Amino acid sequence: MKDSSIFELSNGLQCAFQQNRSTVAHIAVAIKAGSRDELAHQQGLAHFIEHNLFKGTSKRKAYHILSRLDDVGGELNAYTTKEETIIHASFLKGDVRRALDLVADVVANSIFPIKELEKEKDVIKDEIYSYKDSPSERIFDDFEDLVFQGDPLGRNILGTPESVDGLDRDDILEFIGRTYSVDRIKIAVTGAFGLERTKRMVEEYFGPWKPTETTWQNTFEGAFKPEKIVEPVAQFQDHYMVGWRIPGIFDEKRHALVLLNNVLGGPAMNSRLGLNIREKHGIAYNIESYMNLYTDIGMLGVYLGCDSTQTKRATALVAKEIERFQNKPLGTLQLSKAKNQFLGQMALGEENGLNSAIGAARSLLHFGKVNTFQHVIGKIRDITSEEIMAVANEFLTPDKSYELLYKKP
Repeated sequence: MKDSSIFELSNGLQCAFQQNRSTVAHIAVAIKAGSRDELAHQQGLAHFIEHNLFKGTSKRKAYHILSRLDDVGGELNAYTTKEETIIHASFLKGDVRRALDLVADVVANSIFPIKELEKEKDVIKDEIYSYKDSPSERIFDDFEDLVFQGDPLGRNILGTPESVDGLDRDDILEFIGRTYSVDRIKIAVTGAFGLERTKRMVEEYFGPWKPTETTWQNTFEGAFKPEKIVEPVAQFQDHYMVGWRIPGIFDEKRHALVLLNNVLGGPAMNSRLGLNIREKHGIAYNIESYMNLYTDIGMLGVYLGCDSTQTKRATALVAKEIERFQNKPLGTLQLSKAKNQFLGQMALGEENGLNSAIGAARSLLHFGKVNTFQHVIGKIRDITSEEIMAVANEFLTPDKSYELLYKKP
């Protein structure tokens, strides 16, 4: 990540600023309020709120919110995760005041008109149904529910059609009052501005906001019950996932796991899963591994889709690739290539200014600081083959694995 200056507003909100020379600037607001913060009857609420932030404020109707940046070629958007709500905007640097005014208004002054809430329920239910129509997407949500069963962390972010129908404005106000507190909200700005000017502008638009104070916290309580589930829901091919619980974002072992995951089935075409199962054996068109890290727990998973006649062979090959990490350490050259590949991917990602702004806001939210790219390089360079082998044997063993198979009926 780029060097960041962190400052605090008069209302206690913190902001990270990254200066660049681009004609495009970005704002990101990260709020520690996601689907795992929902009460039992509120499933889908965090995502429902994110949709309705743009439906009207005390001074703007929905049309004016949607048009404010669009009229000058900018973009305003948001997304929800299991632990966060992210609101972000991208725009020409000359429109920075317009953007700051709009984002602050949406986040702080949304009024959630009841008529708009009811319309948006139908939109979200359509979104839910579209996922149900796509086994290759649905399996990721169902699998995480299996791995984290018994805890809100496992629940689908979108909710269910029934739970969405039951949400109302009182639920929204209760949730915001419980989670939108000063310590759970961080801002990030990237752009070709000076630091002092940025401080004045952010203070002008976000300073009047008075977020509530709350002591809300959540802790993971899902029982550890590894199992294999087979469901007859596939259409033209089988879909398979295997995965394991791993430590969360504050555990130092995550660095070795991140590198292991990238070698195993990361985005590069020369990942082990890609080279062996797709290229060598020609079995699966879609195959990948991925990690989801939360504050107190995480998961590493492998997904593949293949013809039902090849499923048994493909799953056995995946198991062999995991065993390789457990039984044979990466050689010196392999480890060096793995580190260079991962750092190169990170550097390319940093070229995207919006990614950089969102990353800074999230880092400030969870770690209270924004690490430089040089700091990340140091952490990755320090990883040893022995550490990768150790985490593979500690977390990725057969007796700790969860499996989910969507099988053609």
